[in-house]
Amino acid sequence: MDRVSSFDEPLLKLLGGATAKVMAEHLDLHTVGDLLHHYPRRYEERGKLTALADLPLDEHVTVVAQVADARILMFNNGRGKRLEVTLTDGSGRLQLVFFGHGVHKPHKELLPGRQAMFAGKVSVFNRKMQLAHPTYQLLDASDADEATEAVDAFAGRLLPIYPACKQLDSWRIAKAVDAVLPSARDAVDPLPASLREGRGFTPLPEALLKVHRPQTKADVEDARARLKWDEAFVLQVALARRRYADAQLPAVARRPVADGLLDAFDAKLPFTLTEGQEKVSKEIFDDLATEHPMHRLLQGEVGSGKTMVALRAMLTVVDAGGQAAMLAPTEVLAQQHHRSITEMMGELAEGGMLGGSDRGTKVVLLTGSMGMAARRQALLDLVTGEAGIVIGTHALIEDKVQFHDLGLVVVDEQHRFGVEQRDALRSKGKQPPHLLVMTATPIPRTVAMTVFGDLETSVLDQLPAGRSPIASHVVPAKDKPHFLSRAWERVREEVGNGHQAYVVCPRIGDDAEEAGGKGGKKTKAKKQAADEDPEKRPPLAVLEIADELRKGALAGLGVEVLHGRMHPDAKDDVMRRFAAGDVDVLVATTVIEVGVNVPNATAMVIMDADRFGVSQLHQLRGRVGRGSAPGLCLLVSEAHEASPARARLSAVAATLDGFELSRIDLEQRREGDVLGQAQSGVRSSLRMLTVIDDEEVIAAAREEAVAVVAADPELEHLPELRTVLAALLDKDREEYLDKG
Repeated sequence: MDRVSSFDEPLLKLLGGATAKVMAEHLDLHTVGDLLHHYPRRYEERGKLTALADLPLDEHVTVVAQVADARILMFNNGRGKRLEVTLTDGSGRLQLVFFGHGVHKPHKELLPGRQAMFAGKVSVFNRKMQLAHPTYQLLDASDADEATEAVDAFAGRLLPIYPACKQLDSWRIAKAVDAVLPSARDAVDPLPASLREGRGFTPLPEALLKVHRPQTKADVEDARARLKWDEAFVLQVALARRRYADAQLPAVARRPVADGLLDAFDAKLPFTLTEGQEKVSKEIFDDLATEHPMHRLLQGEVGSGKTMVALRAMLTVVDAGGQAAMLAPTEVLAQQHHRSITEMMGELAEGGMLGGSDRGTKVVLLTGSMGMAARRQALLDLVTGEAGIVIGTHALIEDKVQFHDLGLVVVDEQHRFGVEQRDALRSKGKQPPHLLVMTATPIPRTVAMTVFGDLETSVLDQLPAGRSPIASHVVPAKDKPHFLSRAWERVREEVGNGHQAYVVCPRIGDDAEEAGGKGGKKTKAKKQAADEDPEKRPPLAVLEIADELRKGALAGLGVEVLHGRMHPDAKDDVMRRFAAGDVDVLVATTVIEVGVNVPNATAMVIMDADRFGVSQLHQLRGRVGRGSAPGLCLLVSEAHEASPARARLSAVAATLDGFELSRIDLEQRREGDVLGQAQSGVRSSLRMLTVIDDEEVIAAAREEAVAVVAADPELEHLPELRTVLAALLDKDREEYLDKG
């Protein structure tokens, strides 16, 4: 067997069909290598029992505990049997329950004093924690042979507890790992020898043995330190190669031109740029002036003026004879950008038109719902070069769209665009265009290094002069209903002072959303469940809340709705009237989350705020306080005071610092959501590395990776590293990163 193939061997060969099928379907484990990289979540010490007091509700758990007592109870006039077993561990008690024919075996085996591992889903019955029909494995078998085996397997060792699923318990996974563990010695070591020796790392085969079958806690520490490095280093090498390859591509340098469009635009600005905007603009102009494509991520606090920086970059490219395209995630946002950019530019956006400036250019909008004639004209303006700037949705990517000379692509809200879409637009330039990616969700430095490692990063963290602070408060609607009444009074007061307000709901509440054949009985049952537990009710809906407000708390005010399923013309009409001040209160879904700019809107009430993520709440809140009057954001929630959801809302209310909130968000959600699509170019998502805790490892691995790639871009002298990269980045994923 050669060195790689043992890791590539299908689990089906070694474990048998049923186990392999469950592993593939429920744990995404297909090969020996996959299983060896399925690391224990934690370890139990023999003799030290799990704290039953800390069991999480509704989660699949594995506990080690002792049987305190067991009794069979009859019910249904003696026709039914139930076995109840009480477990103890010194910290608390837990009840197990078995029904019907399932009571015989545990009744014989789970005798008082016996110790075992139990796995199941924690539920509550009669206000007591319980596991119904758990699977279990005795740790002190009665049969002599079994006892020896159990002692060999468990005595004096740390018991690995694996991430498991309902169909496969932790100890069954441990048995499967035993079957593949001999293959660990075939592990291909990705770290260059000099790096491995320089940092004194445990060899990889040994690290794999230690992580799965540690003798001591020091073994676990050793193994983790090594395996974290592997993950960080291989990922950073992939990104460093990507950056290196980009730097070799040719691009047209777009240098600023004196007395051009940019100078004319700057001259008519009614305010001065912030220091941050000046600094970031210079970084971008320097990149645009080089002969390989810029790849820059522009992170900015909500309202820090990213659009202004992007527009100045676009004007520079137009001055240099090229065209610029701005890609927005939604039609509402594309229209909003088009409106604000043409307003900022004035006659400079009317090049070639009557009354337009002779230094101006045309700024066109291109979205999927445009009428045929307007669309035809926009396409013509792009292909002739008449339009220097185009703003649109993914409609820009269609084959029909041709540019005269595309020089810059600006992508707004990167996380909503697939890399393939970005790439399709980039392929429309004669040579690769420059790329500026903007995000209003501040990203902790480590996440930026891990996810956007192929982009240079600029950060705007100052708010422009004249922006007002936003006061945020949590409104506990369930505990203190009068607080909610006061919230609506505050909205009335803001409108009375000549301002406007947003009310945001998680759901639309239209027929399309409700479709799916929900019977009346089901709805009734749901309603009953919702009355007992607010977490169970469906999230509040735009159409229902708007209706309630028109008839009740906000009667007499102009209340309108905005959501994603409205016809584009209707959406645009509502946004225009809201921007013009003709609508007092806009009840909307998160379509207003990004980029919507109405300086006169000063108040926002977010219903069911606990149903949104931290970053999303921060984004939404950024829609108010955009003018000179102070902003107010009220986070309405029925969550209990002690719940994690309320803690999250209090964190949002306590700080306006997006970077601080993004750290809190990441600590609560961990990596999965954050790395999401951006990481999907990598087969093994991070298993050992945690982006938020391992900042130093990531930074050091990035440094080493850059040095390795600079010295040997093709990794010719590092065949092992090449092998591991090839396994990590299969063909689709390699292309995916290449398009990054």
